[in-house]
Amino acid sequence: MGAFLSLLVRCWTVDHPPEPPKSRSAIRIGILGTGWIASRALITPAKSHPDVIIAAVASRDKTRAEAYARKFSIPIARLIRSSAVDMLDDPAIDAIYNPLPNSEHCEWSMRALKAGKHVLLEKPCVSNSLEAETLFGYHSSLPTPRPVLLEAIHPRFHPAWSKFLSLISGPHVEKADVVFNAPAGFFKEGDIRWRYDLSGGALMDIGSYTVSCLRDVFGAEPVGVESAVARPAKWGDVEEGFKAGFRFPNGGVGFIDADINKTSFWGLPGVSIPRVVVQQKEMEVEVEDAIEGEVQTRKRTVTIWGFPGAMYHHSIEVVDVNVRKRASDGEVLRRWTKKETKKAYVWEGRGVESGKEGEPYWSTYRYMLEQFVNRIKGRDGSGVWIDGEYSINQMKAIDAAFEKAGVPIRPTSSFKI
Repeated sequence: MGAFLSLLVRCWTVDHPPEPPKSRSAIRIGILGTGWIASRALITPAKSHPDVIIAAVASRDKTRAEAYARKFSIPIARLIRSSAVDMLDDPAIDAIYNPLPNSEHCEWSMRALKAGKHVLLEKPCVSNSLEAETLFGYHSSLPTPRPVLLEAIHPRFHPAWSKFLSLISGPHVEKADVVFNAPAGFFKEGDIRWRYDLSGGALMDIGSYTVSCLRDVFGAEPVGVESAVARPAKWGDVEEGFKAGFRFPNGGVGFIDADINKTSFWGLPGVSIPRVVVQQKEMEVEVEDAIEGEVQTRKRTVTIWGFPGAMYHHSIEVVDVNVRKRASDGEVLRRWTKKETKKAYVWEGRGVESGKEGEPYWSTYRYMLEQFVNRIKGRDGSGVWIDGEYSINQMKAIDAAFEKAGVPIRPTSSFKI
């Protein structure tokens, strides 16, 4: 009963966090666009951060910007014009959150960086690897101290993901499967995700998380795409489902299943829990009670359930198949299975290690915001970060999957800084 009440309290507090007073040196962030994701990814997490103020929102429709500002108690509503945005010229704005359509990520992030603003950039960072090299190359060319630029792959910042990775040995991973689906009807007809010109599609949306998961699990970049199938969307000119298999340097394979219009029986919306399942090769392990002439091996499978929303509930299941053998001839003397379930809502070193801040109700986005602010203020953080090289390689993997599937890589912007 206590565990259930704890779950209810945590889930409630994720979306209704405490609101401490803001510090005098708080970072003032402006939001580009009025999409719903900003509420979950920034506005709500910022409530519990004393060093963050949501100071402005901008839209091409001034009336929409003003309505959005009223809804979320944002003091300033700005206008995005064809070649500029008032908010970028405002010296009182320190940072920009860019959740615009993917096709506009490169242009408006570069504009913000040129204006001296830090940028928290929604995933995927841009439309393709060429744009990624352009954006992060431009960022690297800026004089130091340069603004902070971070791609918002939020699940990587939660302690649950780090705990999951700590239970895996990347070089020994034999196979990994990542599944992340959204039920049919969640994204309605007319949504920007259904448009090729806006760099939409399943792989560019939740599929980008699945690719990132594989790269983290193997701790390496894929060396090739062995298979890729894109299922055309019911609406628009992109794919609604994408499956692919990647080969990694150790010979292991990783598979992704990303769907933004998942159906089940009779065409009803399909529901599945996002998960990553990792199978490792059989490995010899050291044991305390080892007997001379005997060896012990272990074949491990680790599964994390609910990784994108780990703050609400997640589960990390570890299954070890152990075998005790006679070293001389390999005869099996004993075989047994050990199962464990783990969770991590806060860092293990919280309150002791520098940078290990966090509360059980902190969302993946809140943990990410913490590191974004830490980097801006030059403070020690948790050690989790996404640099430009990681983001560029992410887009290279996505481009390679598109090529293997025989569908067009998303278009490159004509914008020049």
